[in-house]
Amino acid sequence: MALLKSPCLQEKGPAVPALFFRRMIAHMNAKTVIAAFFFALSQATTAWAQPGAPGVIVAEATVQPFPLSAEALGNARANEAVDIRPEITAAVTAILFEEGQTVAQGDVLLKLENSEPLADLAAARAALVDSQSQYRRSAELFRTNVVSASQLEQLEARRDADQAAVRAAESRLAHTVIRAPFDGQLGLRRVSMGAIVSPSTVITTLDDTSRIKLDFDVPEVFLARLERGLAVTARSAAWPDHEFTGQVVSINTRVDPVSRTVTVRALLPNDHARLRPGMFLTVSLLKEDVVSLLIPEEALIPERSKQFVFTVDDEGVVERREVITGRRRPGQVEVLEGLNPGERVITEGTQKARPGQPVSIIEQR
Repeated sequence: MALLKSPCLQEKGPAVPALFFRRMIAHMNAKTVIAAFFFALSQATTAWAQPGAPGVIVAEATVQPFPLSAEALGNARANEAVDIRPEITAAVTAILFEEGQTVAQGDVLLKLENSEPLADLAAARAALVDSQSQYRRSAELFRTNVVSASQLEQLEARRDADQAAVRAAESRLAHTVIRAPFDGQLGLRRVSMGAIVSPSTVITTLDDTSRIKLDFDVPEVFLARLERGLAVTARSAAWPDHEFTGQVVSINTRVDPVSRTVTVRALLPNDHARLRPGMFLTVSLLKEDVVSLLIPEEALIPERSKQFVFTVDDEGVVERREVITGRRRPGQVEVLEGLNPGERVITEGTQKARPGQPVSIIEQR
């Protein structure tokens, strides 16, 4: 009441606000001022601690065309490839091939010095003739009990040993003649007449390039669609206007745990010999026109090896949902499981969203 009767309230005319409050405070005691201050502070704190629903930006999960196509980089390999090496150490006596020549399986490529293997073979054959003759005579005498069974067995064993010695000598002689193990094209010659070669010496190379093996790595997300017989196309920088076609012949049994890819091998016909081992090619496969459920990539919340999204229902309440993702393209990701078409996911403001609490949708994309 004293405050209502204050002279400052009875002044006539326009009052100056600063003067008014100074006079009002002057009529209030110190306790009243402190109490008023803390009351105002508590009201401000309460208002700050109870904000409205946080604002977020959402996007709708939509079904869109997402053509299926796997692109990879591959290395060309010969269908069959081998380094031609001798099996023994000897001198070269004859070279019977030309560089780059096409040969058939069994064609003679090189001959090595064979005088010693020939002599060994002759000695082994002579010993065999003698042991066979002795065995035949002893077999006739055995019928008349002139030769015992044990003597006949010894002669038979000697004959068999001489036969084995002949086969071994023939094998050593065969090693002096080097033949093509399969049909193919020879590479550069790396030895000369009279050179001493050993099993570590590469005489030339032989490649079967009638077909080319193409090895490339494909992401594991395509594993369910990979199968033998799948058509592939490949291109090479050496032949930019030509497309090479083939099919998958093998799929590796293991997935690389680091790159999460699986190695696939395709076989390409090479009738015109345009492809060569070691060439680098770009590969395309699994070309299909399909549709997929897509969401913006920024909606994903990775957590260890799993992926989550925040969905918003018709009442604006947030739900945390685990999803299984598939392929990706710039800005979008394919959802295989966990979402339905038309559901809204938070793309901006996920850090403010809490499962079970409402949010305010600022924008829907």
